[in-house]
Parts: sequence; structure tokens; C-alpha cells
Amino acid sequence: MFAPENNPFSMNRNRHEAVVMPRSFMANVFSWMFGALAITAFISYYFSHSPELMASLISPTGGLSTLGWVVLIAPVGLALLMSFGINKLSAAIMTFIFIIYSLLMGMSLSFIFLMYTANSIYVTFGVSAAMFGVMALVGYFTTTDLTKFGSIMMMGLVGIIIASVINFFMHSETMGYIISIVGVLVFTGLTAYDVQKLKNIAGSLDHDPEMKKKATIMGALNLYLDFINLFLFLLRFLGDRK
Repeated sequence: MFAPENNPFSMNRNRHEAVVMPRSFMANVFSWMFGALAITAFISYYFSHSPELMASLISPTGGLSTLGWVVLIAPVGLALLMSFGINKLSAAIMTFIFIIYSLLMGMSLSFIFLMYTANSIYVTFGVSAAMFGVMALVGYFTTTDLTKFGSIMMMGLVGIIIASVINFFMHSETMGYIISIVGVLVFTGLTAYDVQKLKNIAGSLDHDPEMKKKATIMGALNLYLDFINLFLFLLRFLGDRK
């Protein structure tokens, strides 16, 4: 008789589970991410083609209305709520918040249809999807530990935020383009890093179904943000302004 720890059938089963669990987890993460992107894309298109709905986001003076400011700021608050409340919120509540988040982002992104031609938006979306897909595959299949690389990307993200705040007051076109270049590089890199990180934590969550569901939603949110930011920074270069 084989000892349990030396049983080849048991070992084969463990290897199979070690492969299947990350795949299943990542499939769920990408499903929620693509679902959220679909909601965002639909709402963005629907709002941008409805003068009445767009008017609800813009004040008579040309600035943002109260609803417009809510749509702009609320997603930040919801993302922070999900991040800091992951241990207190249920998986069902986090899922609901993520859906609301994608709806609000769609309303917010409807403004890009006023700034850029529709064709250039679609082309940029396609380019973003291709870049995202390539880097997601790199992150999933590479055997190189991307932890240090991810730390560098996170420092770059902090730099982008600081530079963007400064440029909000400076209104420098050149600085804006530099920020966009760095932004494309950072979120391209973060895509690979986040995918590898999610793959690595998949196995450790198997004993806690509730936390696994939460991790799925948070993983989808992270990848969603990677894609959206990559798309917006690329739009700065590829988009044709009206």
C-alpha cells in the first residue's frame, strides 16, 4: 500500500487541483471584469446619445451639475469602500457595489463622446483590449516573480497622481502628455503584475468560499481599473478631438 503522502494518484489529483483552482478563479475574475466593462460601455454609449441624460450631468453654465459631480466623485468613494471594507462587507454587498460602480463609471465616461470622435474611441478601445490581453497572458504564464516590478509600477502610479494634481493647476499640455506616456507604461505593467498576483492567491482562498467570492470581485475591480486607465491614457494619443 502507498502511504497517503506518497500515493501517486493523490499526487496527480493535487497537481490537477493546483492547476484547476487558479484557472477557475481567474475565469471568474475575468468574467466579472468583462461584465462590468460591458455595463460601463453600454451606459456610456446610451448616455452620450441622449441629450436629456447628458443635460442632467451638465449645469446651465456649462460646468458639472450636482449629479455630474456625484457621478465623477462617487466611484472613488465606492472603490475605497470595497478596498477597506473587504473584511466587513459580505460578498453579495461587494458585488452590488461593483455593479453600481460600473454604472457610475459608464455615466462618467459618457463625456469622452463629447470630446473625441466615436471612431477613434472604438479604435482606441480595440488597441487597449489587445495590449491588456497580451500583458494578462504574460502575467499568467511568466515564471518570473513580478513583485518588485509591481512595486515599481505602484510608485509610478503614485507619481502619476501627484503630477496630475499639480498639472490640474498648471494646465501644461506638455506635462499632460508626459503623464499620459507614463500612465500607459504603468497600467500596462500593472496588468501583468495584478494577473500574476491574483493567480498566486487563488489556491490560498479555496478553504474560505466567502472570501474567495470577495477576492473575485476585488480582482475584477483591479483589472477593470487597469483596463479603463490604460484606455483613457491611450485615448490621449489615439483619440481624434472634435
